[in-house]
Amino acid sequence: MDDLDSTASLLRPLLVSKTRAKLLSLFLNNPGKIFYVRELVRAVGEQINAVRAELARLEKAGMVSSEARANRKFFGFRKDYVFQAELAKIIAKASGLGGEIIHERNRLGKIKFAALTNGFIWRRSVGPADVDLLVVGNVVLPQLAALVKKAEDTIGREVNYTVMNEDEFTFRKRRKDPFVSGILERIGVVLIGDEEELVR
Repeated sequence: MDDLDSTASLLRPLLVSKTRAKLLSLFLNNPGKIFYVRELVRAVGEQINAVRAELARLEKAGMVSSEARANRKFFGFRKDYVFQAELAKIIAKASGLGGEIIHERNRLGKIKFAALTNGFIWRRSVGPADVDLLVVGNVVLPQLAALVKKAEDTIGREVNYTVMNEDEFTFRKRRKDPFVSGILERIGVVLIGDEEELVR
């Protein structure tokens, strides 16, 4: 098998149908959670045969695993799937809070950077000092707060976010402020702005 064939076989499961895209979004926005087939059908709003066909493809590709429990077959995304981290970042940009921020960026003000931390992407429980979302720029705060509230209602936990203007962010980053440095060390995906410029 030459390099192109090898690459094609690895990427084929990622070239998605609408149903597969919805399933991947559901699985990766709920890391560690397992679903039974009818639950998945209701959540993605697609026909049961289409969902079953995609689950079979995803399982064959090693992306999801299944297990039988009490006469039901449950499916969950595999933590050891080779592209799990990269897919989770794509999903974080395409859906949920990340997707909303990208879609609504013009209504949110003049944003230099917006980024989600790994804790948010992997839905880890947060403490008061943990930040899920960093936004830098001149931000329309009520608009951002509405998007955050919507995300909180969806994921069932508080979303901690911090907003700074560019001058404050640059000053604190240059001073190696522990709060800002801690956020930058945990950046999972940059939604708006240049990642290299954000973290350097």
